[in-house]
Amino acid sequence: MTGIRLTAPAPGWAIDADVVVVGSGVAGLTTALRCAAAGLDTVVVTKARLDDGSTRWAQGGIAAALGEGDTPEQHLDDTLVAGAGLCDEEAVRTLVTEGPDAVRRLITTGATFDTTDSGDIALTREGGHHRRRIAHAGGDATGAEISRALVEAVRSAALHTIENALVLDLLTDAEGRTAGVSLHVMGEGQHDGVGAVRAPSVVLATGGMGQVFSATTNPSVSTGDGVALALRAGAEVSDLEFVQFHPTVLFLGADSEGQQPLVSEAVRGEGAHLVDATGTRFMLGQHELAELAPRDIVAKAITHQMHEHGTEHMYLDARHFGALMWEQRFPTILAACRAHGIDPVTEPIPVAPAAHYASGGIRTDLRGRTTVPGLYACGEVACTGVHGANRLASNSLLEGLVFAERIAADIAETRPPRTEPAESTGGEPVALLAPETRTAIQRIMTRGAGVLRSAGSLATAAEELEALHRSAAADVDAADPKDAVPGVDAWEVTNLLLVSRVLVAAAREREETRGCHWREDRPDRDDAHWRRHLVVRIAADRTPVVHRTETAAFPPVRPAD
Repeated sequence: MTGIRLTAPAPGWAIDADVVVVGSGVAGLTTALRCAAAGLDTVVVTKARLDDGSTRWAQGGIAAALGEGDTPEQHLDDTLVAGAGLCDEEAVRTLVTEGPDAVRRLITTGATFDTTDSGDIALTREGGHHRRRIAHAGGDATGAEISRALVEAVRSAALHTIENALVLDLLTDAEGRTAGVSLHVMGEGQHDGVGAVRAPSVVLATGGMGQVFSATTNPSVSTGDGVALALRAGAEVSDLEFVQFHPTVLFLGADSEGQQPLVSEAVRGEGAHLVDATGTRFMLGQHELAELAPRDIVAKAITHQMHEHGTEHMYLDARHFGALMWEQRFPTILAACRAHGIDPVTEPIPVAPAAHYASGGIRTDLRGRTTVPGLYACGEVACTGVHGANRLASNSLLEGLVFAERIAADIAETRPPRTEPAESTGGEPVALLAPETRTAIQRIMTRGAGVLRSAGSLATAAEELEALHRSAAADVDAADPKDAVPGVDAWEVTNLLLVSRVLVAAAREREETRGCHWREDRPDRDDAHWRRHLVVRIAADRTPVVHRTETAAFPPVRPAD
């Protein structure tokens, strides 16, 4: 344990449970429902409302070998290719073999997927898939339908939920084992202010960290809170350098910041073409799957074209779909485009890459266990080894389902006893950053650690981030400190700085190009030296410590494994 914690008031209230699940996307709610069904007293904590996580923004769908002629083995092969040599094959095999039944259980829970005229689940293709295996709902509103079904199930089961609550730090007992979390409720929940949920099992399902970049498809709540909490608690993270930039995000202007509208890969799966300003398709000849190549390849191709043409975006042309197909198959995207003055029925859509998905995260085993006893992680916040260096399209919702069920089964089997949280002995808490520092962090990360990286850009980013870190610490020690007042904005930006520093440390270490980590100064993949994972932890002096594994396999999460 590091003893590092955020600056925050002591908890003024507490509730007890067997399990606390932090996050309300597909991973969190599935875990909570399965734990409750096993008779465990379960509490769900979520940062906004139950349906405000990243899951509801997922357009394309959920990948599983459900179609005639498709097999888990074929799904495994496509996943391994996309992961560029760094997937854990056992984790992928677990995903693809348990995935189809997990989707069927999701349907039993209440999720309704689009069907063919014969009543079978309608399946489409996305990048990196050689078969149609993407189940979708509402045309392009899959995440919204999954979220709706799971939220309704949680409410029907009368689970204890705490909404509008930002998790702060892990609580541990005298033996260093998980004993719950501290959290701050933002004035609209059952409790107000800082409190605690005391539980021997904590499941982090907090989603991604796309808000470390200026432009992202992630909602505003995706500030890396789970990864930051785990790092402060002494957990290891891995593969954090592999940030997937979605190739086709609606381009709203060079200065646009925050969450940007996604144009799902399923649009290309149905036959849309990537073109330049002259209407020329540029993916032909670059990959056997052309526009349906894995996302890192498409994002790089678009970026190359932008540099070559001196433009800030390319185009996605789906005019040949016609109005009826747009309205029935992609109503959400059609509405988003039209809201920004673009009509994809009659004109190509301007698109550019934007930060989309963290392939890495808190390192876990196949039961979702982290390197901290009693702490689990699931979904985008976790690194199970499934995604490797680049996530295969629509594997994320499936990963959340499959590993949530595994976590719930492990907790139900072990049923650890409740223990009392120990008093913190970690010395001075982390200095908080002023909320306005958020924009500075995002611009540093976008310039230095975005789609295209180099030793120079990453070194500059590291220096600028460390300057922010030192400035906050120095201000605390000043005779007349002006440090930020504890509150949601200050806690979020402090989390953003920590995960940014760790991401950049890993990206500087990996001196090759692999998957969605693109080093222009190291353009080749180097399996001999870099078919390895980078595992990072935070030392007691609050600096990132990067360790390279000796093989492509993850070490056990605990010595006894």
